[in-house]
Amino acid sequence: MGRAVSAISYGIAQLELQLAVTLFEREGSRKPVLTEAGEGLLAEARAVTDRVDALLAKTQSLHSGLESSVSLVVDVMLPGEVPAGVLREFRRMYPTVRLTLNIEGLGAVVQWLLDEEAELAIGGPEVADYPGLERQFVGAVDLIPVASPDHPLAKAISDGTIEPGMSRQHLQLVLADRSTLTQGREFAVLSPLTWRLGDLGAKHSLLKEGLGWGNMPREMVAGDLKSGRLIELDLPEKPGDHYPLSALWRRDTKLCPATSWLIDAFRGELER
Repeated sequence: MGRAVSAISYGIAQLELQLAVTLFEREGSRKPVLTEAGEGLLAEARAVTDRVDALLAKTQSLHSGLESSVSLVVDVMLPGEVPAGVLREFRRMYPTVRLTLNIEGLGAVVQWLLDEEAELAIGGPEVADYPGLERQFVGAVDLIPVASPDHPLAKAISDGTIEPGMSRQHLQLVLADRSTLTQGREFAVLSPLTWRLGDLGAKHSLLKEGLGWGNMPREMVAGDLKSGRLIELDLPEKPGDHYPLSALWRRDTKLCPATSWLIDAFRGELER
């Protein structure tokens, strides 16, 4: 929150005094926890903060026209041709708006919004419902498990000898989360043997070299599947997934014309 602990403690104490209830248990724990009364008032408190955010956004809209700049962060799972097409058209439509682009994965997408370093994100399902954010569904991509043709899992599927649990016996290449928002959570990880990579391009290269198996966006590996450099794995566990994508922004942020255009443009590209 960017506030000193003492200031927050004083503010809570004043709120408790005004409401005549104790909101937090402070004894016997280094981390305060809500009392029963605090739990009961939590929904009402969130409603109040939502209204304050709406008021700030409305005030901002009264003074806003076309943005001078937009900072955008995009989920690494989004096929590269989608943002390329959108941003090419954006530069034609809004030549005076300076655009900043960042590509991130998992919780790091939303971290940019929460740190107020981006106004708009196109992100996956892991943190789409994070408090303080609005979201709008724009499309989805298919994630499929793949490996090189000479990988043991690919050979077992070809021979008809694949069995449940075999995927856990082989190295799985996994996209690493560079944020603390989803730290410790696993996404479609089956094997205890993992290499965690911060870059989807590096994961793609290692998969083609036969160094493991893992999930990839179908469109990103379509050429490799067609050429035979990668094989789609029909595993008994069906670790592939339908990966929904949403436009995300802070509730206290007013969507100005160029930002709103970006949301519509990404939806249009993903619906093709």
